[in-house]
Parts: sequence; C-alpha cells; structure tokens
Amino acid sequence: MEKQKITVTVAGKNYTLVSADPPEYVRRVASYVDRKLNETAAVTNLPSGQAAVLTCFNLAEELIKAQDENAVLRLQMQKAREK
Repeated sequence: MEKQKITVTVAGKNYTLVSADPPEYVRRVASYVDRKLNETAAVTNLPSGQAAVLTCFNLAEELIKAQDENAVLRLQMQKAREK
C-alpha cells in the first residue's frame, strides 16, 4: 500500500503521520495511545512530559508481556505438532 498522511489527535494535539497502513488502523493506534495517556493522567499528578514517559513504560510492558506470551504459545504449538 502507498504511504499517506493521516492526521490524528493524541492528548489534545494534532499529529500528522505518514504510514503505509490503512488510515483506520493508524487511527486505532492513535486512539489507544490517547486512551492510555488519559488513564495515566487520571491517576497521577505528573506533568504531561513525565506522564507521557510513564505511559511509554506501561505500553512497553504490555508489549513485552504479549511477546512473551506469544513465544510460549508458539513453543507449545511446536511441541504439539512434534507429538
């Protein structure tokens, strides 16, 4: 797919992104990031920059846990095929 510009809003600010992914997907990602930033802001009193960094750590933790779960499932599937 050809790259295109997509404008999204995160934390009340507009960002123009360039992506080969479908616009709906990019908007879905932006919406998720926005929601996570809002969740962090709602439970902390941190300045926006620090809240953004904390959100990044939380998202990285989610990603790494999902990758670990994926690796375990792939190993289980491989073992099941070998039986």
